[in-house]
Formats: sequence, C-alpha cells, structure tokens
Amino acid sequence: MSAIHSTRTDYAPIAPRGGRIALWTGRVLSGLTIAFLAFDAGIKLVRLPIVEETVGQLGLPAGSGFGLGVLLAWITLLYAIPRTALLGAVLLTGYLGGAICTHLIAGSPLASHLLFGVYVGLAAWAGVWLRDPALRALLPLRR
Repeated sequence: MSAIHSTRTDYAPIAPRGGRIALWTGRVLSGLTIAFLAFDAGIKLVRLPIVEETVGQLGLPAGSGFGLGVLLAWITLLYAIPRTALLGAVLLTGYLGGAICTHLIAGSPLASHLLFGVYVGLAAWAGVWLRDPALRALLPLRR
C-alpha cells in the first residue's frame, strides 16, 4: 500500500477538547500576546530614541522603526479580532520570522533575542489554537 494511503493507526489524533479551561487559557495567552505586540508597535510608532538606535544596530535603515510599528499594529489588530485571528497569526509568523532572521544576521544572543520571536509566535499560535475548535480539528495533536 502506498504511503499516502497508509493504514497505520499509531498517529491517532487526540480528541480536540473545547472546555472552558482551554478557551480561557487561549484567551489569556492571546491577551498577553496582544498586549506585548501593542506595546512593541506603540514604542515604534512614537519613535522613541532607543527604538531608532536599536534599529540601526540591527543594520536596518534609519527611520524604519516607524514602518515596522505600522505593520505590527495592523497585524496585531487582525490577530485581536476573533474573525481574523487566524490571518493575524499567519502574518505574525512572517513578521516574527523576519525579526528572527534580522537578529541572526546581527549576531544577537540566542535565548534572549534570537529565539524571542519563537516564544511570541508559540504563544500566539497556542492562544488561537486553544480558542478555536475548528483550528484544533484541522491541526490536531498527535500521539
């Protein structure tokens, strides 16, 4: 039998649970993620000197912090609205991937800078996954 039509059963999905604990855990994770992203976008939008200095240290053009703040604010808004949260999570993944790549090129420390985008991305995806039963059914955990 081909690999596409495998009869293996050891990959049985864990039944997606939609209890109140999962829902509230997802809301808390999403809320914390939204709060952090809104703060990050805000400090870029008000053009704090430390942001411009950091952007320069990362090798980005001067003044690009504001544009990144606008982009992040829109992505955060999409993530915060339940109907567009999945799109926001996808766009946030791309944004964070760019941040990770930028920190890699700049030689930033691994756990505190380079992987921080991974931590935020995991929190964002876990939040939306726990809040959305359809997403849990589409992307079930496997044993």
